[in-house]
Amino acid sequence: MKAIQHVAPGGVENLRLVDLPAPAAPAAGEITVRLHASSLNYHDLLVVSGPRAEGALIPMSDGAGVVTAVGAGVTEFAEGDAVVSCFFPKWQAGRQVPTDFLTVPGDGVDGFAREAVTLPATAFTHAPRGYSHAEAATLTTAGLTAWRALVVDGGIKAGDTVLVLGSGGVSVLALQMARAMGARVIATSSSAEKAERLRALGADLVIDYKATPDWGDAVLAATGGQGADIVVEVGGPGTLAQSIRAVAPGGHIALIGVLTGFAGEVPTVALMSKQASLKGLIVGSREQQQDMVRALSGFDWRPVVDRSYPLEGIAEAFAWQRAGSHFGKICLEW
Repeated sequence: MKAIQHVAPGGVENLRLVDLPAPAAPAAGEITVRLHASSLNYHDLLVVSGPRAEGALIPMSDGAGVVTAVGAGVTEFAEGDAVVSCFFPKWQAGRQVPTDFLTVPGDGVDGFAREAVTLPATAFTHAPRGYSHAEAATLTTAGLTAWRALVVDGGIKAGDTVLVLGSGGVSVLALQMARAMGARVIATSSSAEKAERLRALGADLVIDYKATPDWGDAVLAATGGQGADIVVEVGGPGTLAQSIRAVAPGGHIALIGVLTGFAGEVPTVALMSKQASLKGLIVGSREQQQDMVRALSGFDWRPVVDRSYPLEGIAEAFAWQRAGSHFGKICLEW
């Protein structure tokens, strides 16, 4: 089978297309999946941009495809089922959350930039009905992150106001989910073209964060001084102060991203005075993904795929991601 490997000394320039043996037949409790798509995340970019001292790693944390063989004892899946991978394949459910990436495909273990894989059945869920493989692949990381931010941790309800930052994969999926669940959505963007696309997806208001650097005040003004009930905070330290300014009293900030850095000051008094919750999250559990898939199967919208590249075009795909020109998700399809 064809696969991509990240080899020493690392960096995007050391992604190699290789031929590897086909995966073994599934043992008890396992399934074999013919993979057809993956999607790029900032996490994947960090992995392939970093050094590799030795060995080779198959990158990409997201994978979607079709079950081609089922091991003994597997009853959840059958040959021909469309499936999508789990970010934390060993976090099935519960509050005992992972605190490292040792079991994450494409980071601690080989990922899904390959044509086929045999893994425990519990490393996958069904894909939503009617989704293409590329659309399904957007859900492993970005989709489940948005779902957990809004539903699991944020407790979204119809009539809430949700603030999303920018037009990357998590933010666009959060916008689509929030609108489907009856929420009002405010978005930020510095691009007039992307702002128009955000409005076309249902954003009630788009704030230009470059023209309005104190965009937290703009959110307050747009909500009659109340603020956003849920903030999907993908920026990190460079945007957190404005997100705290924008959140409603008793609201929730889902701290997700590190786009502006890995550490910074937190205006703790402002957060305390609003009695708002600030909770970090990294994707979610398999049980949460199963809940999301059931919900998405009932909605009439699909994830936004900005553009797709073949497996051998992975370096070009990461270059497009690094340029920041995309809207929604970038995918690999083969």
